[in-house]
Amino acid sequence: MFADIILPIPFDSFTYLVPPELQARVMRGCRVVVPLGKNKIYTGIVSSVHEKAPQGVDVKAIINVLDEQPAVNEQQFAFWQWIANYYMCPLGDVMKAGLPGAMKPTDEKALKASGKPRSPKAAELQQFVTSAPQPLSPAQQTAMDEVVHSFQTKNITLLHGVTSSGKTEIYIHLIDQYLRQGKQVLYLLPEIALTTQITERLHHFFGERMGVYHSKFTDAQRLAIYKRQASNTPYPLILGVRSSIFLPFQHLGLVIVDEEHEQSYKQQEPAPRYHARNAAIMLAHLFGAKTLLGTATPSFEIYHWARKGRYGYVPLNQRFRNMQLPTVEVVDIKEAKRKKLMKGIFSPRLVEVMRAALDRHEQVILFQNRRGFSSLIECKQCGWVPRCPHCDVTLTLHKKSAAMTCHYCGYSTRIPERCPACEGEKFIDIGTGTEKIEEQITRLFPEATTLRMDLDTAKTRLQHERIIDGFAKHQADILIGTQMVTKGLDFDNVSVVGILDADTMLNLPDFRSYERTFQTMSQVAGRAGRNKTPGLVILQTRSADNDIIRQITQNDYWTMFYTQMTERQLFRYPPFYRLIYVYLRHRDDHLLDHLSDDMAARLRKTFGERVLGPDRPPVARIQSLYIRKIMLKIELNASSDKVRTSLLTIQQQMLAMPIAKNLNIYYDVDPL
Repeated sequence: MFADIILPIPFDSFTYLVPPELQARVMRGCRVVVPLGKNKIYTGIVSSVHEKAPQGVDVKAIINVLDEQPAVNEQQFAFWQWIANYYMCPLGDVMKAGLPGAMKPTDEKALKASGKPRSPKAAELQQFVTSAPQPLSPAQQTAMDEVVHSFQTKNITLLHGVTSSGKTEIYIHLIDQYLRQGKQVLYLLPEIALTTQITERLHHFFGERMGVYHSKFTDAQRLAIYKRQASNTPYPLILGVRSSIFLPFQHLGLVIVDEEHEQSYKQQEPAPRYHARNAAIMLAHLFGAKTLLGTATPSFEIYHWARKGRYGYVPLNQRFRNMQLPTVEVVDIKEAKRKKLMKGIFSPRLVEVMRAALDRHEQVILFQNRRGFSSLIECKQCGWVPRCPHCDVTLTLHKKSAAMTCHYCGYSTRIPERCPACEGEKFIDIGTGTEKIEEQITRLFPEATTLRMDLDTAKTRLQHERIIDGFAKHQADILIGTQMVTKGLDFDNVSVVGILDADTMLNLPDFRSYERTFQTMSQVAGRAGRNKTPGLVILQTRSADNDIIRQITQNDYWTMFYTQMTERQLFRYPPFYRLIYVYLRHRDDHLLDHLSDDMAARLRKTFGERVLGPDRPPVARIQSLYIRKIMLKIELNASSDKVRTSLLTIQQQMLAMPIAKNLNIYYDVDPL
């Protein structure tokens, strides 16, 4: 007897001999301990059991079986296979992403785990007294009824509700309906930071029926949730971020994808480079379940298909308690600087409204999409700039830690006392990050207390929770943050939001830059005026006459959408075409030029003018590997199987060449 085993490495599967004493225990979906190579031990998943002996290879034997019952069910296998096929990655990469770390120990840990099953502590979640959901407002009830009606004919529905319209209350009522039917619900959020506030709200209604799952929990906590979901008494409701789509559901009836437009749903590194929203839609399809996509600023792809009738569409244009949308006021900082009115980062108008808000004991949020103190430092004498030795980027100054750091590979070094090029002793910092903003706010408003939320201050779940809880309880007057502060957070006392530099996102060389700018600015603006306090947003920009700025101030999503879609159709971008990026990596820059040209030529023989490149991406070297990118624009009606087969065949041809020994090729399907 033989078994095909999926291991957490970039291959589909390996075949092993099943020893006679283990044959009764080896079954599809169970975990086994197997050897690989000379001295490696892995935990793998049995994908099939058969009697076909591999030809021409020395077959090793399974060491032990870890499970008495399958750890991976049939819906998970189907889901894994879809992700591997659609996103063009090996099943091993999907398995690695799909199981908690504690379920796939290696080497000595795998051998020890093979002796007896572990019993980790359950995830410790605060419990609340369960109560019935609050009655919906007339506008919310109308939207709720329309969602239910839409689900009668559509499997996927878009709930397009303005910020602070009370979409979460509608979710709670829908969840209650499905749980009463004996169905499971998956509630997806784009950021761990959001789970802090929503966990408390949902626990109030659903208590012990709800489990929370994300990467900031310990291995033991995630393992406990996974095992609970595979048991006879799973949580009916799971709240989590993108990794929660891999849990073993049994009776899934509804998937809610909140803030569906968020880029955080897209896994960038490592493979599988899946989009959790799109994968969740497929997961729901496998169960015959419904999917509700909620947002104030829909992604163009989703809004396009809703308008075309493929998805249901439900608008919710009224804020809860009839609160008004915040007023967005544009400040031309180019003009202010020309007139020498700017005090550092803050325009006089922003300082004025912040001071007035603080005098009224109200709170302020400041948004800057760059962490650290400044983008770089430069020698005042010769212009030398420190760069990462491993990546093609400058080092970001982090003043509090007295270090310069690469935000791509993590390399860090101390700030030099002298310039290594000219021995100069004076450096100037260029660019503004959240750390510099915090320092200047302390000087401008010494009486105000501040909190900063970025990847430096909110690395752990507890740090996230302390910042959000502290600001919600008004333990700080001003919250300074990156995109973390834009995503659905609910603070009652915020009356002023400052967007310090709208141009950073607007000027990115990306066909989605206008869409993302509108989404981000509208979302961060929506943090203001969520209670009785009217909201005011100060949007600082050097491009005050840009159409997108006017569309943001007027909350004119439709005009922005229509204009951008006309361009996308003309230039063959999503949602009218599918994009696939082909990446090549190698340590030799010149050899990579040759190899990427070769691969592009092979691709053109099959795909013709659909192939663009190769090009150097904006960051053309990361962790000492040089990078080239080839873009494919594929028609929507093209066969995905034929496209995948052609790409993988060409990849195999490339990797079979002797000069391509250390070449790495991978794909990003539907890139963001």
